[in-house]
Amino acid sequence: MTGEPTAPRVIDEEVGKREAELIAARRNNLAALREHGIDPFGATRFDVSAHAADLAKRYAGLANQEHAQAETHAIAGRLMASRGQGKVIFADVDDVTGRFQLYLKKDELGAAFDAFKELDRGDFIGARGFVFRSKMGELTLHVTSFEVLGKALAPLPDKWHGLTDVELRYRQRYVDLAVNPHVREVFIARSKIVAEMRRFIDERGFFECETPVLLHIAGGAAARPFFTRSNALGDIPLTLRIATELNLKRLIVGGLERVYEIGRIFRNEGIDTTHNP
Repeated sequence: MTGEPTAPRVIDEEVGKREAELIAARRNNLAALREHGIDPFGATRFDVSAHAADLAKRYAGLANQEHAQAETHAIAGRLMASRGQGKVIFADVDDVTGRFQLYLKKDELGAAFDAFKELDRGDFIGARGFVFRSKMGELTLHVTSFEVLGKALAPLPDKWHGLTDVELRYRQRYVDLAVNPHVREVFIARSKIVAEMRRFIDERGFFECETPVLLHIAGGAAARPFFTRSNALGDIPLTLRIATELNLKRLIVGGLERVYEIGRIFRNEGIDTTHNP
């Protein structure tokens, strides 16, 4: 056939070429860090004393340009931005609770200051120092030392537009979590909801049980199951469960009066992105 559009392929090639260039640049920065005597993958432990939200709450009353030098803190997270101003660098680090600003001075850090310039957005770092509020009014950690905890060799999505491709978001949830803080909040909320459900049910005398996931016959509901086989049991056919009901009832028959299970159900049918389990 002739006359088929070729623009998407050209765009894909350009994106791939650009990404390859970014990865090559990050590998060069990795080599530069090693020349500074830093192994980005060699850290075995970094003790965190506080998270971003903890520091924000603790020093909420700090006035502009006021320093809290008496207390030293250690935070760790993903480097999300870095702004150099001569012999000074401001950077933003994300942890599970939010974002916190770092302040680094060449006069204080020496060669480590130059090594920090080799870091890329997405790298993991740990920083120690004291908190102060900048003249712009932002709580900031005055860094006295830092460690590189991990080097990101693949670039994160554009920092201004984030990750907007819906299919890519669901195929690579780790990237979605890294660049979209509101998605992280959904995961945390779900964990808390499940924990509260479990606490509520336990307090009423129920026992949490685990029932089989692999069954000879899927029952307890009307749905299409997934089929598999067990090599260890003589290559017998099995299905993944579509409900926990029947086996929970068998536990009641056995004498456990109150039982429940917060378990995975596998139904080989409708799928969409609007149901958060």
